[in-house]
Amino acid sequence: MATRRILLLGDVCSGAGREAVRQELARLRRGHGADFVIVNVENVAGGYGVTPRLADALLGAGADCLTTGDHAFDRKDAWRYYDTQPAILRPLNYPPGVPGRGYAVFERAGFRVAVVNLVGRVFMKPLDCPFQRAAPVVDELRRQLKVVVVDFHAEATAEKQAMGWFLDGRVSALLGTHTHVQTADEHVLPGGTAYITDVGMCGAFDSVLGMEKDLSVRRQVEQVPVRLLPARSDPRINGVLVDVDDESGRALAIERLSVPVVLAGDAAGTEPAAG
Repeated sequence: MATRRILLLGDVCSGAGREAVRQELARLRRGHGADFVIVNVENVAGGYGVTPRLADALLGAGADCLTTGDHAFDRKDAWRYYDTQPAILRPLNYPPGVPGRGYAVFERAGFRVAVVNLVGRVFMKPLDCPFQRAAPVVDELRRQLKVVVVDFHAEATAEKQAMGWFLDGRVSALLGTHTHVQTADEHVLPGGTAYITDVGMCGAFDSVLGMEKDLSVRRQVEQVPVRLLPARSDPRINGVLVDVDDESGRALAIERLSVPVVLAGDAAGTEPAAG
């Protein structure tokens, strides 16, 4: 039995989050002995979407695979990038014909791993059913290799838990993203699938979900369309480590990470313009 370790970092939100990850990822990877690193870049560009430049920077910092979610296509300059950069995924259950791919197989130092990206439908966009789209893909992938990891980008806890049970024994890990709040329910399901409802966020925690708290409070209290701006204080990295047996594909353990980061200088930087 050969044990491999996979590190997945939760939604990287804006400048504070992306600079924290760029600064610390190599150290985290080395310190925890991660064989493969997945980073969700759904909110890396000012909180909404991803740009090729920012994605390339995180790949250069040590990410092996980038996943996304409901903001995958917020930045039009990224649309072509999904077809030209094999390391980035958009959710599998977008309709046929949209740019990019919803899953991919990677090999790093003899370790083969498949990553599948899904997005939920409860309280979110009415996309194709993630359950029906996932089933044939993960079953086919398991015929090719043993280790399959799913980033399920979804709002509702019930939908995420249901997906965990639906895929238990069919994938090595079902890891929830999207809510930016790390949950404390990490465990290995009976069929050998590591599960957590939400991995959390890489970003400023002196905030509301990575955005300036005063603006977020005003939006809730006054119910007016206040434009939210990224926060910068108290950057932290949230993620999970999953140990898997690469001969059987079964998860052996799952561990949460929450790492406070002191950025070098004023490293949070400026945000890209929306568009």
